[in-house]
Amino acid sequence: MEGDRLEPAVTIKNIERELICPACKELFTHPLILPCQHSICHKCVKEILFVTLEDSFTDVGSESSSQSSPQIRTHSPSLDRIDRFSRSGWKRNSLTPRMTIFPCPACRHDVDLGERGINGLFRNVTLETIVERYRQAARAATAIMCDLCKPPPQESTKSCMDCSASYCNECFKIHHPWGTVKAQHEYVGPTTNFRPRILMCPEHEMERVNMYCEICRRPVCHLCKLGGSHANHRVTTMSSAYKTLKEKLSKDIDYLISKESQVKSQISELGLLMKETECNGERAKEEASNNFDKLFDVLEERRSAALRAIEASKNLRLEKLQIQIEEYQGLLENNGLVGYAQEVLKETDQSCFVQTAKQLHVRIQRATESLKSFRPAAEASFEDYVVDITKQEEVLGDLSFYSSGLDVPEINEEKSRMYNKALICWENPVKADSADTYVLQYRKINREEANATWQETEACSNNKVISNLENNSSYAFRVRGYKGSICSPWSKEVTLHTPPAPVFSFLFDDKCGYNSERLMLNPRRTSVESRAGFPLLLGAERIQVGCYTALDYIIGDTGITKGKHFWAFHVESYSYLVKVGVASSAKLQEWLHNPRDVTSPRYEQDSGHDSGSEDTCFDSSQPFTLITLGMKKFFIPKAPTAPKDSANRIHPMPSRIGICLDCDRGKVGFYDADYMKCLYERQVDCSGTMYPAFALMGSAEIHLVEAVTTKYLEYQDDM
Repeated sequence: MEGDRLEPAVTIKNIERELICPACKELFTHPLILPCQHSICHKCVKEILFVTLEDSFTDVGSESSSQSSPQIRTHSPSLDRIDRFSRSGWKRNSLTPRMTIFPCPACRHDVDLGERGINGLFRNVTLETIVERYRQAARAATAIMCDLCKPPPQESTKSCMDCSASYCNECFKIHHPWGTVKAQHEYVGPTTNFRPRILMCPEHEMERVNMYCEICRRPVCHLCKLGGSHANHRVTTMSSAYKTLKEKLSKDIDYLISKESQVKSQISELGLLMKETECNGERAKEEASNNFDKLFDVLEERRSAALRAIEASKNLRLEKLQIQIEEYQGLLENNGLVGYAQEVLKETDQSCFVQTAKQLHVRIQRATESLKSFRPAAEASFEDYVVDITKQEEVLGDLSFYSSGLDVPEINEEKSRMYNKALICWENPVKADSADTYVLQYRKINREEANATWQETEACSNNKVISNLENNSSYAFRVRGYKGSICSPWSKEVTLHTPPAPVFSFLFDDKCGYNSERLMLNPRRTSVESRAGFPLLLGAERIQVGCYTALDYIIGDTGITKGKHFWAFHVESYSYLVKVGVASSAKLQEWLHNPRDVTSPRYEQDSGHDSGSEDTCFDSSQPFTLITLGMKKFFIPKAPTAPKDSANRIHPMPSRIGICLDCDRGKVGFYDADYMKCLYERQVDCSGTMYPAFALMGSAEIHLVEAVTTKYLEYQDDM
């Protein structure tokens, strides 16, 4: 056998790295296979799910949650991940299947465990067996003793998988006598692992897997094929799948073994590269240190010059002020100039007095004028000597290893969007080398704080999902690429606006008032298409004069009773007539249980008919609000006082339309969801339960905008 031929070449102790659980960092215990094909201990799966779900309802990073499972060495769950966990499960009034999102500790991606969660995962029986062989090799010096010997027990020679016990030769003969049922028990070498090696179906726990689904690439049982989730899938026999996979694996292993000399050569080459990298790294560190020393020298020189200038200015000003103080002290009685003048006044000789007093009088007049217009001889402020380092600080902040080969990435505003989270996408110029990683920075644009602090996050691909942004706010985004230690300049800043309220998630209701003859839902209930014209064509032979047309209504599967909520959707450009908005539960009863055909455009309040009859009954706080879309136009409802000219009521239809319902204020607004710009707002009576409401006539189609989530991995397999 091929497996037997390869087994002696494998030293079990050399593969320990492959037998370590990525969560607890210990040998696998009852490993399960995740959808991403990584294995993890059964207990670790339960503990990680428990910790993550516990953290989703408590403060992030609380010590209590981490202490509940100290052996699990995983990162604390992010707010983005907690948001997904808190929304896992069934939605009220919805038939949406439950999803369990699990953060794989090996690949660091979130994987969907499906509706059954842990119970839907397969055991990795092969890995269990290899781990058990490793444990046996590790405790070769410690024998497994017989479970049934009287003290002192003898060393066991075999273990019975049916009895879950180990026996020495004598005890095995006693408890498994020849010719009895127990003699047919399965026995193996001494072991402590008595779990059965039979792989059972997770969906049908009493059935063994005996087929392989080529679509889902997983083992299934015959019940899964007969009437389960794999009924329409292409399956093959387990023996065929076993043979195919074993041949491929054996072929690949043989190829690797034949290239052993090449692998050793490459290992030697990598060793030389490590030494070279070490030398080059030290050299680069020395060069960088020298360059920074040059910058320090320049800064020190400029610092000394600035300090010398400030010191000289300070001394000059102090000197001027000191002279001024001495002059003013001379104006005091019996001091200086005043004292000298008083002595001159004592002169009795007129000619002598006139000769001296003339010059003295000029000095006294100057002192008098100085008192009337007092002004310090020097300024105390040093505002002119403040060093402005704003630009230099920004330049030094961007100081890095620039390369001409790594160009600036560009944020794609068409692909980027704001919804429940921000999805930022960017592209690289074709001519430039692609970066290994990217750093995306973002900050809230605040009029009060012009220079808000940038927040940043790393990305390994050309897009990133940002969570926890404030509603009704504008954010600036920029990105740069990194290739090793080399980075590109920052991209041009792009500004995006968040929704005015938290995003409200729902699906189209396929039960309440849904007309399956004229409306068609997709399987996920995220889009609806009107096909009302087809029955009309079938009955056209009976039409002689005219025909009746009617709106087909459909609502969301979840209602709103309080708070402020926002949702968005896309209306296909070919749609003839679509009405969108909100409606109360009472109004829905009237619409859905008393359907009436429309014979005149007067029937609808905002139909566009100019007779004015519909405006007379227009109530400013009705329990519903619907606006009209169609023919690539957005129609603002006509107000009673509005002029008859309809030009100012017609706008181009946005690619995405948003609705914001504020139950607390009794208002509903209609938005251009691409730019989060309000196009129309009015009062609405929110006393009852409010539902997203839609109506279609003729050819039309509506798609709900899906929530922004982190993309799951698409797993590829050679099989």
